[in-house]
Amino acid sequence: MKKLIECVPNFSEGRDMTIIKQITDRIEAVEGVKLLDVDPGAATNRTVVTIVGSPDEVIEAAFQAVKKASEIIDMRKHKGEHPRMGATDVCPLIPVANISMEETVEYARKLAKRIGDELGISVYCYENAAFTPERKNLANCRSGEYEGLAEKLSNPQWKPDFGPVSLNAKSGATAVGARDFLVAFNVNLNTTSTRRANSIAFDVREKGRVKREGDPITGKIVKDEKGNQVFIPGSLKAVKAIGWFIEEYGIAQISMNLTNIGITPVHVAFDEVCKKAEARGIRVTGSELVGLIPLKALLDAGKYFLAKQQRSLGVDEQELIKIAVKSMGLDDLKPFDPQEKIIEYKLAAEDKSKKLVDFTVKGFNNETASESPAPGGGSIAALAGALGASLGTMVANLSSHKRGWDDRWQYFSDWAEKGQKLKDQLLFLVDEDTNAFNKIMDAFSLPKKTEAEKNIRKQAIEDASKYAIEIPFKVMQTSFSSMELLEAMAKDGNPNSVSDAGVGALCARTAVLGAFLNVKINAAGIDDKDFANRMIAEAQKIADECMQKEAMILAQVNNVIQNLK
Repeated sequence: MKKLIECVPNFSEGRDMTIIKQITDRIEAVEGVKLLDVDPGAATNRTVVTIVGSPDEVIEAAFQAVKKASEIIDMRKHKGEHPRMGATDVCPLIPVANISMEETVEYARKLAKRIGDELGISVYCYENAAFTPERKNLANCRSGEYEGLAEKLSNPQWKPDFGPVSLNAKSGATAVGARDFLVAFNVNLNTTSTRRANSIAFDVREKGRVKREGDPITGKIVKDEKGNQVFIPGSLKAVKAIGWFIEEYGIAQISMNLTNIGITPVHVAFDEVCKKAEARGIRVTGSELVGLIPLKALLDAGKYFLAKQQRSLGVDEQELIKIAVKSMGLDDLKPFDPQEKIIEYKLAAEDKSKKLVDFTVKGFNNETASESPAPGGGSIAALAGALGASLGTMVANLSSHKRGWDDRWQYFSDWAEKGQKLKDQLLFLVDEDTNAFNKIMDAFSLPKKTEAEKNIRKQAIEDASKYAIEIPFKVMQTSFSSMELLEAMAKDGNPNSVSDAGVGALCARTAVLGAFLNVKINAAGIDDKDFANRMIAEAQKIADECMQKEAMILAQVNNVIQNLK
C-alpha cells in the first residue's frame, strides 16, 4: 500500500501573499504532492502550509519550499508575535499511512542534511528526529529566537545537527522534526456554560487542573518549592483541552488537541469526555473534527464502537466510517463528508485515472470482453480470489451474529477482519496486474536507436517482466491464504451458509491456478532463468497445496450439507 507522510512547514511571512504564493508554487510543481492548506497570520507574520504525499516527493517539495523561502524572506527585517528563528522556522514530517515513525525520522534527517549542505542553513532536529534528549523539545531548539541565534551558534552545546555553525543572517536557522499526527477535535455539550466545559476539559487533559488546598475551586493554590503551581494530572495522555462557548452554534464545547493519536485516539478521547460530562450532569451531543484526519483513525474508531456492541469488526471500510461518524456524532453540527475530511480520500479524489475495481459488474465484464488486452486473465484471477475471500468473510459475519452464538462473536469477528484484509489486497491486485502489463508495454515503447538506448530498453523490459511475474504470484499467495478462512468457516461457521464457503473455495482455487498460468507465461519471456525457475517452483508448490486444501474444504462442505435437517 502507498506510504503517505504529511509536512507542515511554517514560514516567517504572513502578510505578503505574493511571497507565500512563490513558495507554494514551488510545492505544487512537485508531482505526487498535494497542497492541502495555506494558513497565513498577519499578527504572527507567519504562514503554516500543509502538504501530503509519498515520502520522497514530500521531502523534495519541502526542500524546494525551504530553498525559495531562503531566497525571498529576509529575517533581518522580520517582526511578528510568534517565536521564530528562521525564514522556514519549523518543518515537521508526520506519518499518515503505511509508514512507521522510525522511517519518518530517517526522511526528516535526510531533509535536514540536504537543507544544511545545499542551502547553508543551520538545522536542528527536534521531536522524534532529535539526536539528543534536550533537542526533542522545539522550545529548547528555538530558545533565543533569531535575535539570539549568533550567540547560540557560538556555543558548542548548540552546534547545529546539520549545516554551518556560523549565522546565515538572511535565512536564520530551521528546525526539522518528525512528530505524530495532531488532531483538532471538539466535543459538543448540552450546556452554554464555559465554566462547566472548562471543568470537564481539566478533568481529561494531560496537564489537568491546579491543585488547591481544601476547596477545589476557592482553596489556596498549591505551589512547589520553586514557586510553581502544582497540577493534578487529567485522565488522558497527549491531550490538550479547554472549554469554550461557540456563539455560532449556541453551545459550549471541549476543544482538544490530540497530540499523539497513537496514545489517545479520537474514540478514547470522546468516550472519556462523555464519562466526565455525565459525572457533572452534562450530556455530550456530538463532536466535530477541525481539519483532516488519517483514515486509520476513523477505522479504529468504528471497530472500537462495534466491539462495545459485541458485533463483528470485519465489515467494509465505508461501514466502519459510518459507525465512527454516528457513534461520535461527527455530523451533529454539520454534515460530515469523508471525502473532504479523510486525508487518503482527499488525495484519491485528485487521481483522475479510472480503476477497474470502480467499474460496475456489467462495466467490468464489458471492458474484459472488449478488444483491449487488459484486463486479462491475471486481473480476472485476482477478482475471483477477492470474491472467494468475500464469501468467507460473509460467512464469518453471519456466524458472528447468529442467535445463540453470542459467546463466539469474537472468534468469528477475528476471521471476518482477516477476510476483509485479504479481499482488499486482492482488489488492489486486480488493477495492479493491469498496471504490470502496461509497464511491459511502456518498456517496449522505449527508443532503441543507440547501443545505450538498447541496453536501457532491454533492462526495462526485463524488470517489467519480472514485476509481471511477481503480481500474479502475489495473487496466488493471497488467494491461497484465504483458504484458511474458508476452511474454518466450512468447519465452524453457520451451517446454513456452508455452501457459500464451498463456492469461496472454488473461487480461491480458480484464482490460484489462473494466476499460475500468468506466472508461467511471463516467466517464459525473461533472461534471468534462475529467477524464473525459482518463481515457477514456488508457484507450483502453492498450486499443489491449493488443490489439496480445496478437496478438504469441499469434503467438509458436502458433509455438513448431508447432515442438515
